[in-house]
Amino acid sequence: MLVDIIAGARPNFMKIAPIIQEIRRKRAEGADIGYRLIHTGQHYDRNMSGSFFEQLHIPDPDHNLEVGSGTQAEQTAGIMVGYETLILHTRPDICLVVGDVTSTMACAITAQKLHVPVAHVEAGIRSGDRTMPEEINRMVTDAITEHFFTTSRLAGENLMREGHSPESIWFVGNTMIDTLLANMDRFFAPPVWEEKGLSEGEYFVMTLHRPSNVDEEEQLKKLIEEIVRSSQGLPILFPVHPRTRKNLEKLGIAYPTLYYVEPLSYLEFNYVVRGARAVITDSGGITEETTVMGVPCMTLRNSTERPETVTVGTNELLGIDPDAIAPAMERLFAGEWKEGEIPELWDGKTAERIVARLLELA
Repeated sequence: MLVDIIAGARPNFMKIAPIIQEIRRKRAEGADIGYRLIHTGQHYDRNMSGSFFEQLHIPDPDHNLEVGSGTQAEQTAGIMVGYETLILHTRPDICLVVGDVTSTMACAITAQKLHVPVAHVEAGIRSGDRTMPEEINRMVTDAITEHFFTTSRLAGENLMREGHSPESIWFVGNTMIDTLLANMDRFFAPPVWEEKGLSEGEYFVMTLHRPSNVDEEEQLKKLIEEIVRSSQGLPILFPVHPRTRKNLEKLGIAYPTLYYVEPLSYLEFNYVVRGARAVITDSGGITEETTVMGVPCMTLRNSTERPETVTVGTNELLGIDPDAIAPAMERLFAGEWKEGEIPELWDGKTAERIVARLLELA
């Protein structure tokens, strides 16, 4: 059985690493399964791609489509053309896509048009916000997928409401958490830790990149102003997404306690997350990691595709109104933040369950 494993953007890499390791382990035991790792090149910055492969022991891709930058339509087209060529040369038995980035949707469409079955890892999650490109990617991918691997029971319910058969849905857990648990003893401090004299529990980590937060000048200024004002003088470490950096530089937003840094590697970023007083973000994946590490998390979005991080975990959905930040900070500093628990099957064994099912399909 030949499995095409698709990766193209930073969120994908944490999700594929344990699957590749489990396939290699099963193959070493004599199982008839192999893989072809295809990097679409959707993210091409070294800190957002190359270092993840090294740190998570992901082997070099068998193919890199090198699609690079461009509009979403340009990236989608480039990925589809490149992946179609690979399939026509060597046909896999199944195409395994992960997450909700452009590469996920583009390769799923390409595979299906060439009658290659598709399996989707992290299927069924929904934010309900169709202004997010990721939501469109999820919906399109799941509409044409045969095999669904879900991170929660709610994701499976979403798929069944959309008409998918329960027999095609497997609740397996979260491969991002497989990677997190396998690497926690390998986290290490980035240079900024020493440079700024940071200490555990005495700083915040912030990430912002969604258009609703960073593309409107007044919104971005007000958000950061409220975060700084409410942080009681603690340092705020801000690994800056390229999209956000352009806007920050244009606006000249600067505060003595706000530290802009380049995007961090996986092991460095999770080191600072684990030690933070709290994380302020508009990312989805980070809310999963903070939940497992027990770190308070404030999400600056009106909806989330990962509701279990709110209902079970340490995450709270604040919305995008800057006025919601101060009350949340007050509760945090008063010691009134919820404890949180780890969601069901987020136990580090998700990749084992996925590969076992792939072998059954073979």
